[in-house]
Amino acid sequence: MYRTAASRAKALKGVLTRSLRPARYASSSAAAATSSSTPGYLSWLGGGSSSSLTSLDMPLQGVSLPPPLADKVEPSKLKITTLPNGLKIASEMSPSPAASIGLYVDCGSIYEAPYFHGATHLLERMAFKSTLNRTHFRLVREIEAIGGNTSASASREQMSYTIDALKTYVPEMVEVLIDSVRNPAFLDWEVNEELRKMKVEIAELAKNPMGFLLEAIHSAGYSGALASPLYAPESALDRLNGELLEEFMTENFTAARMVLAASGVEHEELLKVAEPLVSDLPNVPRQVEPKSQYVGGDFRQHTGGEATHFAVAFEVPGWNNEKEAVTATVLQMLMGGGGSFSAGGPGKGMHSWLYRRVLNEYQQVQSCTAFTSIFNNTGLFGIYGCSSSEFAATAIELAAKELKDVAGGQVNQQHLDRAKAATKSAVLMNLESRMIEAEDIGRQILTYGERKPVDQFLKTVDQLTLKDIADFTSKVISKPLTMGAFGDVLAVPSYDTISSKFH
Repeated sequence: MYRTAASRAKALKGVLTRSLRPARYASSSAAAATSSSTPGYLSWLGGGSSSSLTSLDMPLQGVSLPPPLADKVEPSKLKITTLPNGLKIASEMSPSPAASIGLYVDCGSIYEAPYFHGATHLLERMAFKSTLNRTHFRLVREIEAIGGNTSASASREQMSYTIDALKTYVPEMVEVLIDSVRNPAFLDWEVNEELRKMKVEIAELAKNPMGFLLEAIHSAGYSGALASPLYAPESALDRLNGELLEEFMTENFTAARMVLAASGVEHEELLKVAEPLVSDLPNVPRQVEPKSQYVGGDFRQHTGGEATHFAVAFEVPGWNNEKEAVTATVLQMLMGGGGSFSAGGPGKGMHSWLYRRVLNEYQQVQSCTAFTSIFNNTGLFGIYGCSSSEFAATAIELAAKELKDVAGGQVNQQHLDRAKAATKSAVLMNLESRMIEAEDIGRQILTYGERKPVDQFLKTVDQLTLKDIADFTSKVISKPLTMGAFGDVLAVPSYDTISSKFH
């Protein structure tokens, strides 16, 4: 900090020195003008006044100032229109010169019958490829021409396709987005290329123990739709093709399960451009969400090595039970955690419960962090950790002890206030992004049929008490345990032994 201040002081000193010297190549009149203005400049810098300086209140010739902003700018209201076929179009204006538009579909891996396993994963990778109207090359050139940025993501319950560019290109953005989602060509060579990349991606997943375990505990902890893998199983890669993707899209990409959401776009403009492009989508009744039941379970994969990775998790309510889902989010923030080495700089995250009570106390624990995975009607809350294989049993016991201590009321008001402030800060900072704003609009409308105001979420967070956190944690750990272990798992205690630590 002091080096920066010193360098700025030196730069200012250089400016003063240069101002006292006549310009080497200036004319004599210019040099004289410079010389005569120097005392006035120094007088002004020292806090005095100079008659040679023009007042900042003096209007400049030929320059017209824009009207000043109002003291209080009311936030734009979200507008939603439901088309006759059931598709919803929603938008919210913003003062930003750019806009983000997304098409969100109530379709994910939970809708995959065994025959379709891996279809969602492949659809994500086939986004913004060749369509029936454009080659991939033309599509890319058109997006580049408007300075656009596209992305696609798939989850267990929903899929999203988004495009981001300047507001002046809204018609082009909407047309490219809808064409990419509605009319994919699924050319054989493009499908085969993405299948090869998927095979590499699946192999890389095994090198990411935390991602691998979080995927595995869904399959172990649930019976039914949520047990379906989000990543395509290797056994499905030879079966996946363009015809299968077309069949899956025909069944699931229907108007009633789609929301076109935008941030930074006038609603009337969006409606005018989008309605002719989507009004002919079939009006098919919305499919009932496939059922899932939480049962708990155990997953272990021994790969050897010197480290043991583990995850312990329990069921929590989904977003349809808003207060308890928010409580799970605040609990995750309170527990916190991270790695023994923080790439964000010294001290990052060290205020959190798991960091102070586990990572700072036990050097054998390399990582310990809380996580949540929340869906519409259910979810998972748990702790992921990594330690040396000799310390694995103790590390798992520590995770169980910390959850029991929270359930036992050992959290104080300072801990809770910090977690609530961090939760609100994270949400509000994320919503400053146009793309996240549009995504929040689309996903909430898919889940609730409306977008709940952020003030309601913040109020729910503020109303949480120490008793709420303790009671919620106590109820959660009373449910069946879901356990996962990866790496050197020979020293990991049995499922029953670990489960008994929570009771």
